[in-house]
Amino acid sequence: MRYLVITLITFLMASKVNAGNNPDAILGKWIAIPKKNFMVEVLRVGKEYKARLVWFNDRDDPSKPMKVRTDEKNPDPALRNRKLLGLEVLTNMVYNKAADRWESGNIYDAKSGRTWRSSAWLTKDGTLKVRGFWHFEFIGKNMDFKRV
Repeated sequence: MRYLVITLITFLMASKVNAGNNPDAILGKWIAIPKKNFMVEVLRVGKEYKARLVWFNDRDDPSKPMKVRTDEKNPDPALRNRKLLGLEVLTNMVYNKAADRWESGNIYDAKSGRTWRSSAWLTKDGTLKVRGFWHFEFIGKNMDFKRV
C-alpha cells in the first residue's frame, strides 16, 4: 500500500512538472470543432498570448467573401470597418504554471460584437478548450479546437 501511494504521488508530481514546462503548447493554428467553421492562430507576444482569425466559413453569404467582411457588429462605430480576417479575437491571455492553463484573457465574438473574459486549457487528447464567461467562470461557455 505504501508503495502504491508513493508511486501515485510521484506520478502526479511528475505530470504536473512536465505539463507546467510548456506554456507555448497553445501556439499554432486551431480549428473550431465540431463545426469546423473558423480557424484561429495563437501567437505569443512577450508573456501574453493572442489569437487572430485566419479563416472562417463564408458560405452563408456568397456576396460577402471572407476577405471583405468587416467587424460590423462592433459596439465602437470607429472599429466597424476592420476586416474580420486577421482580427485579434483573443488578447491578454497569460499562462498560469500552477494551474497549467492560460487565464485572464479577453475573447471577442465578432458575430455579436461582445467581449468576454476567457481562460483556456489543453485536454489529454490535445483538444484546446477555451472558456468565455461574464464575471464568473462557472457562468460561461466552452469552445473546443483541434490543432491544424
